[in-house]
Amino acid sequence: MMRIAAIVMAMMLAACAARRPAPVVERMPASPPPAESPMPPAPEPPAQKPIATHTVKRGETLASIALQYGLDYRELAGWNSIVNPNRLEVGRVLVLAAPTGSTPATSSVTTPITTPLATPGAPIESRPLANTPTAKVEPRASKVPFSDRALSQMNAVESGPSPLAGDAPPPIVATAPPNAPATPVRPEPEKASPGTDGEDVDWIWPAKGKVIAAFNDASKGMDIAGKKGAPVLAAASGRVVYAGAGLRGYGKLVIIKHNETWLSAYAHNDNILVKEQQDVRKGQKIAEMGSSDADQVKLHFEVRRQGKPVDPVKVLPAM
Repeated sequence: MMRIAAIVMAMMLAACAARRPAPVVERMPASPPPAESPMPPAPEPPAQKPIATHTVKRGETLASIALQYGLDYRELAGWNSIVNPNRLEVGRVLVLAAPTGSTPATSSVTTPITTPLATPGAPIESRPLANTPTAKVEPRASKVPFSDRALSQMNAVESGPSPLAGDAPPPIVATAPPNAPATPVRPEPEKASPGTDGEDVDWIWPAKGKVIAAFNDASKGMDIAGKKGAPVLAAASGRVVYAGAGLRGYGKLVIIKHNETWLSAYAHNDNILVKEQQDVRKGQKIAEMGSSDADQVKLHFEVRRQGKPVDPVKVLPAM
C-alpha cells in the first residue's frame, strides 16, 4: 500500500511540474487611420467690373467730357467732388459712374460753368430725369341704360318748354342695373417710335430746312440750313443738361438728356431760350437759329446713344 501511495504521489508531483503551453492568440495587424479628405479650395471672390475712367487732356472741359460719354456735367462733377467745373487739371482721372451702392446726392458744384445764362454764385443741383407722360387723356361720353322711364324723361325734355321760358326739367338720374358687368376699358395702343434705333424716344425734326451736311465720323452730326432767328425745337422731351457757349466749335449750344441712354445737341444758335435743368417737351422752342462759331447760319444737330454719335437720320421720322 505504501508503494502504491508513493507512486500516486510521484505522478501528481510530475503533473504539477509540467509546463502548460502558452495559449495562441492571433492578432490582426492594426488598420491604418482613415485618410483625411482634402478640403475644397475656397471660392475666389467674383471679379469686380472695372470702373470706367477718363484722363483729362489739354483743351478738354467738364462739359465736353460729359457730352463725350452722354452724361450730365453736374453728375460728373458730383462723382468726382469737383466744386469749380471751370478748373480742371490736365492729367486728372475722372470717374464716369456713381460709386457702387451710393444714393443720388446733390452735386458738389458750387460754381457753374461760365455762360450768359448761368447765375453767378448760385449752386446747381442735379436732379434725376422725370417721367414725361405721353398718353393723352380725352373725355369719354357716359351711356344711360335703356328703360321706359329714361325714354319718357328724354322725350319730355325734348318736347318740353325751353329752360329760359319756364322751370328747368328735372335731371335724369340713371342707375345701372344690379350686378351689371362693368364695361372693360381697352387701353390705347402705344405709339411706335419712329426710326430704327430710337428705342423709346419719340423724335421729330428740330428745324425746317435743307440738310447741307450729312452725318459723318468727323462732324458727329448733321447741319440744317435756315434763316437767322428761325425756331429750333426740342427733338424729343427731356431735360436741359447744358445751355451755354463753353464748348469750342459749337457756339451757343443746348444739350437735352431724354433718358439714361439718349441725348441730343443743338449748336450754333443765335439765342438760347431755355435754362439748365429745365424740363422741355417735344416740339418746344428752345433756341433761335444763328451762326455762333460757324461760317453761316445753320443748326448743327447731334444725337448720341450713351455718348456715342448716331446718325440722326436713323432715328428721325421721314420728311
